[in-house]
Amino acid sequence: MLENVKLKQKFRKFRPTLYKWLAITIFVISSFVYGTFKPNAHVVHKIVSKVESDIVETAHSFGLHEPAFEYNSDETFISALKTCIDYINFRTAPSKRVPSAIIIGMAGIESGWGTSRFAREGNNLFGIRTWDSKVPQLKPLDLPNAEFGVKIFNTKCSSVQEMIRLLNEHHAYKDFRDERLNQDGDWNYRKLLETLEAWSTNPQYAGIVFDTIIARQLP
Repeated sequence: MLENVKLKQKFRKFRPTLYKWLAITIFVISSFVYGTFKPNAHVVHKIVSKVESDIVETAHSFGLHEPAFEYNSDETFISALKTCIDYINFRTAPSKRVPSAIIIGMAGIESGWGTSRFAREGNNLFGIRTWDSKVPQLKPLDLPNAEFGVKIFNTKCSSVQEMIRLLNEHHAYKDFRDERLNQDGDWNYRKLLETLEAWSTNPQYAGIVFDTIIARQLP
């Protein structure tokens, strides 16, 4: 009987500490479960960034070479461009990719499906300009003394890479990046194109590209 009384006294003395550690344990477990199944945005961003970085590093390790860009018709131009885009996407983090249909539609319109002077002589499929006189460039025939020039690229695929870089980094296309993030791969081409008004002075540009994507069923 005396031993039972002593045990009860010890338990009463130890009980607050027991409850304290029990509460801490429950809190830790709850935090782990919540963080696992409902992580905060910062944690998600870190995880996604790490995975994307690993993907790009793995792609680079394969040492793939830029594909040839050969074509003799609208159809072969589209095919060659899609192959180029696939190559670039393999080396680009998923969150920074641009829908291929938008790239092809814009390149087709800007370059006359690869037939323009800038495309043939400068490998520039998008009319990308430069104001740096040290950068290789072509002057518009009707503006030989223009302060700007249309950049010359080593390859046509290089101009696609630059177009993607501009959409990912230039401040004028922040709305595009925000809309791309909101869509999360479920592409609404019209909404995305409406954020690219800085690309062209033509107020109908977004509609023209969108109609081209639909009419030609671009991939």
